[in-house]
Amino acid sequence: MVSAADRDAEALIRRGLREARPDDGLLGEEGSHRESSSGRVWVVDPLDGTTNFLYGFPQWAVSIALEGSLGVVFDPVRDELFVAALGEGAMRNGERLTMHSPPPLSTALVATGFGYDAERRSKQGAVIARVLPRIRDIRRPGAAALDLCWVAAGRLDGYYERGLNAWDWAAARIVVEEAGGAVADLEPDPHGLAAAHPELLPALLELIAEAESGVFTA
Repeated sequence: MVSAADRDAEALIRRGLREARPDDGLLGEEGSHRESSSGRVWVVDPLDGTTNFLYGFPQWAVSIALEGSLGVVFDPVRDELFVAALGEGAMRNGERLTMHSPPPLSTALVATGFGYDAERRSKQGAVIARVLPRIRDIRRPGAAALDLCWVAAGRLDGYYERGLNAWDWAAARIVVEEAGGAVADLEPDPHGLAAAHPELLPALLELIAEAESGVFTA
């Protein structure tokens, strides 16, 4: 699902970046693409959680990243701005984010998401059935950038999802890492991510691998 808001927001961001950073490249979810002559590339999701937005479900955000070095995620519903710069930490509305020691996996609250392809959704459902008995509970809010930022903010203990694109996680990944969290790529295809406190992530990755055994290609 794509709304006029997605396209209008990306057009606004594209114009702003072109004026401020004319030599930088751009990769946007709604098709914006500009080659970089500076070596810098901006990765933009103008509206992460489009289905939520269209249904009036209050979980969507704008995500903008300077690839590998700067991440900004804005949640207009809660008026929360997550910002992180490489080596400088992560902030939420000007307050520093620092992840605290995690619970054991058995009492961890974990978020995930599902793809739009029916076959992939079926596989993801099979994985959930194996994961759920081993953790506290699952949340599926439907906006990957916010899921990751909420891990950084301590509202979730962990997150994993397959079938993501770069614009889904480019900004929020930096927020998690700069808040003291750890992020791992889930390979092979479909590409995905898992995120949690560094002490919890190995156990979460092990659980995901066990749950995906025989479902997704190992």
